[in-house]
Amino acid sequence: MKTTRQSLILAVSLGAVLALSACGKHHDESAPSTPAAPPHAATAPAMMPAPAATAKTGAGPASGMPASDASPAVTFGSVEVGSTVDANNKILASGSSFSPKDTIYASVDTSGNGNATLAATWSDQNGQTLHEDSKTLTSNGPQTTAFMIAKPDGFPPGKYKVDISLNGSQVASKDFSIK
Repeated sequence: MKTTRQSLILAVSLGAVLALSACGKHHDESAPSTPAAPPHAATAPAMMPAPAATAKTGAGPASGMPASDASPAVTFGSVEVGSTVDANNKILASGSSFSPKDTIYASVDTSGNGNATLAATWSDQNGQTLHEDSKTLTSNGPQTTAFMIAKPDGFPPGKYKVDISLNGSQVASKDFSIK
Protein backbone atom coordinates (compact mmCIF):
# COMPACT_ATOMS: atom_id res chain seq x y z
CA MET A 1 0.00 0.00 0.00
CA LYS A 2 2.81 2.40 0.92
CA THR A 3 4.62 1.77 -2.43
CA THR A 4 1.39 2.44 -4.36
CA ARG A 5 0.83 5.73 -2.51
CA GLN A 6 4.43 6.86 -3.14
CA SER A 7 4.10 5.95 -6.83
CA LEU A 8 0.86 7.95 -7.04
CA ILE A 9 2.49 10.98 -5.38
CA LEU A 10 5.48 10.76 -7.70
CA ALA A 11 3.27 10.40 -10.80
CA VAL A 12 1.05 13.36 -9.83
CA SER A 13 4.09 15.53 -9.02
CA LEU A 14 5.77 14.63 -12.32
CA GLY A 15 2.54 15.35 -14.19
CA ALA A 16 2.26 18.77 -12.53
CA VAL A 17 5.85 19.68 -13.41
CA LEU A 18 5.37 18.56 -17.02
CA ALA A 19 2.08 20.45 -17.37
CA LEU A 20 3.55 23.66 -15.99
CA SER A 21 6.61 23.48 -18.22
CA ALA A 22 4.57 22.60 -21.31
CA CYS A 23 2.22 25.57 -20.96
CA GLY A 24 5.08 28.07 -20.58
CA LYS A 25 4.24 28.66 -16.92
CA HIS A 26 7.21 30.11 -15.08
CA HIS A 27 7.64 28.98 -11.53
CA ASP A 28 10.06 29.77 -8.74
CA GLU A 29 13.21 27.73 -9.45
CA SER A 30 14.03 27.65 -5.72
CA ALA A 31 10.72 25.97 -4.80
CA PRO A 32 10.90 22.21 -4.46
CA SER A 33 9.33 20.30 -7.34
CA THR A 34 7.80 17.73 -4.99
CA PRO A 35 5.61 18.49 -1.98
CA ALA A 36 7.48 18.89 1.33
CA ALA A 37 5.06 16.55 3.09
CA PRO A 38 3.26 13.70 1.34
CA PRO A 39 -0.44 14.52 0.85
CA HIS A 40 -3.09 12.27 2.28
CA ALA A 41 -4.55 9.74 -0.15
CA ALA A 42 -7.86 11.63 -0.10
CA THR A 43 -6.19 14.88 -1.30
CA ALA A 44 -4.02 13.39 -4.06
CA PRO A 45 -6.71 13.59 -6.81
CA ALA A 46 -7.18 17.32 -6.04
CA MET A 47 -3.59 17.91 -7.20
CA MET A 48 -4.39 17.25 -10.87
CA PRO A 49 -2.10 19.55 -12.91
CA ALA A 50 -4.57 21.09 -15.38
CA PRO A 51 -7.15 22.38 -12.86
CA ALA A 52 -4.41 23.75 -10.58
CA ALA A 53 -2.82 25.64 -13.48
CA THR A 54 -6.08 27.03 -14.85
CA ALA A 55 -7.45 27.99 -11.45
CA LYS A 56 -4.26 29.82 -10.50
CA THR A 57 -3.77 31.75 -13.75
CA GLY A 58 -7.36 32.31 -14.80
CA ALA A 59 -6.49 30.92 -18.21
CA GLY A 60 -7.37 27.71 -19.93
CA PRO A 61 -10.55 26.15 -21.28
CA ALA A 62 -12.77 27.40 -18.44
CA SER A 63 -11.85 31.05 -19.09
CA GLY A 64 -11.91 30.81 -22.88
CA MET A 65 -8.26 31.86 -23.08
CA PRO A 66 -5.42 29.52 -24.03
CA ALA A 67 -3.16 28.70 -21.11
CA SER A 68 -0.14 29.98 -23.10
CA ASP A 69 -1.57 33.53 -22.83
CA ALA A 70 -1.18 33.40 -19.05
CA SER A 71 2.30 34.94 -19.08
CA PRO A 72 2.76 38.53 -20.29
CA ALA A 73 3.09 38.66 -24.07
CA VAL A 74 5.54 40.83 -26.00
CA THR A 75 4.07 44.33 -26.30
CA PHE A 76 5.02 47.41 -28.32
CA GLY A 77 6.48 50.38 -26.45
CA SER A 78 7.68 53.08 -28.86
CA VAL A 79 9.48 53.78 -32.15
CA GLU A 80 12.02 56.45 -33.03
CA VAL A 81 13.74 57.22 -36.32
CA GLY A 82 17.25 58.58 -36.75
CA SER A 83 20.44 58.31 -38.76
CA THR A 84 22.57 56.39 -36.20
CA VAL A 85 22.06 53.78 -33.49
CA ASP A 86 24.23 52.69 -30.59
CA ALA A 87 25.30 49.14 -29.68
CA ASN A 88 21.92 48.61 -27.95
CA ASN A 89 19.95 49.56 -31.09
CA LYS A 90 18.85 52.88 -29.55
CA ILE A 91 18.68 55.99 -31.76
CA LEU A 92 21.50 58.37 -30.84
CA ALA A 93 19.84 61.47 -32.32
CA SER A 94 16.24 61.21 -33.42
CA GLY A 95 14.99 63.24 -36.34
CA SER A 96 12.32 63.56 -38.96
CA SER A 97 14.36 65.01 -41.83
CA PHE A 98 17.29 63.30 -43.53
CA SER A 99 19.62 63.85 -46.45
CA PRO A 100 19.26 61.63 -49.57
CA LYS A 101 22.27 59.40 -48.81
CA ASP A 102 21.60 58.90 -45.09
CA THR A 103 21.00 55.45 -43.67
CA ILE A 104 17.74 55.72 -41.76
CA TYR A 105 17.04 53.59 -38.71
CA ALA A 106 13.82 52.77 -36.87
CA SER A 107 14.46 51.77 -33.27
CA VAL A 108 11.56 49.84 -31.72
CA ASP A 109 11.16 49.27 -27.98
CA THR A 110 9.19 46.23 -26.80
CA SER A 111 8.58 44.62 -23.42
CA GLY A 112 7.08 41.43 -22.05
CA ASN A 113 8.01 37.78 -22.34
CA GLY A 114 7.74 35.30 -25.16
CA ASN A 115 8.18 35.01 -28.89
CA ALA A 116 6.94 37.58 -31.39
CA THR A 117 7.53 38.82 -34.92
CA LEU A 118 8.36 42.49 -35.31
CA ALA A 119 8.30 43.99 -38.81
CA ALA A 120 9.06 47.29 -40.52
CA THR A 121 7.64 48.40 -43.87
CA TRP A 122 9.29 51.46 -45.44
CA SER A 123 7.26 53.34 -48.07
CA ASP A 124 7.42 56.55 -50.12
CA GLN A 125 4.89 59.35 -50.46
CA ASN A 126 2.98 57.40 -53.14
CA GLY A 127 2.52 54.44 -50.78
CA GLN A 128 4.96 52.28 -52.74
CA THR A 129 6.80 49.81 -50.51
CA LEU A 130 10.55 50.43 -50.69
CA HIS A 131 11.73 47.80 -48.22
CA GLU A 132 10.27 45.27 -45.78
CA ASP A 133 12.07 43.51 -42.96
CA SER A 134 10.98 41.33 -40.06
CA LYS A 135 12.73 39.93 -37.03
CA THR A 136 11.75 37.16 -34.66
CA LEU A 137 12.00 38.14 -31.01
CA THR A 138 12.57 35.84 -28.07
CA SER A 139 12.06 38.26 -25.24
CA ASN A 140 12.46 38.11 -21.47
CA GLY A 141 11.72 41.76 -20.76
CA PRO A 142 12.48 45.12 -22.34
CA GLN A 143 14.22 44.90 -25.71
CA THR A 144 15.14 47.30 -28.51
CA THR A 145 15.22 46.19 -32.15
CA ALA A 146 16.59 48.28 -35.02
CA PHE A 147 15.51 48.27 -38.67
CA MET A 148 17.26 50.25 -41.39
CA ILE A 149 16.93 51.43 -44.94
CA ALA A 150 19.64 52.87 -47.18
CA LYS A 151 20.05 53.74 -50.85
CA PRO A 152 23.67 54.32 -51.91
CA ASP A 153 22.70 56.53 -54.87
CA GLY A 154 20.31 58.51 -52.63
CA PHE A 155 16.59 58.76 -51.98
CA PRO A 156 14.62 61.33 -53.99
CA PRO A 157 13.40 64.28 -51.92
CA GLY A 158 9.92 63.76 -50.51
CA LYS A 159 7.86 62.36 -47.68
CA TYR A 160 8.34 58.80 -46.43
CA LYS A 161 7.14 56.63 -43.58
CA VAL A 162 7.90 53.44 -41.73
CA ASP A 163 5.08 51.23 -40.42
CA ILE A 164 5.84 48.91 -37.51
CA SER A 165 3.83 45.75 -36.91
CA LEU A 166 3.90 43.24 -34.09
CA ASN A 167 2.68 39.72 -34.89
CA GLY A 168 1.07 40.98 -38.10
CA SER A 169 -0.85 43.92 -36.56
CA GLN A 170 0.30 47.48 -37.18
CA VAL A 171 1.25 49.17 -33.90
CA ALA A 172 2.96 52.38 -35.04
CA SER A 173 3.83 54.59 -38.00
CA LYS A 174 6.53 57.29 -38.22
CA ASP A 175 6.66 59.92 -40.95
CA PHE A 176 9.95 61.45 -42.09
CA SER A 177 11.23 63.41 -45.06
CA ILE A 178 14.22 63.46 -47.36
CA LYS A 179 15.48 66.95 -48.24
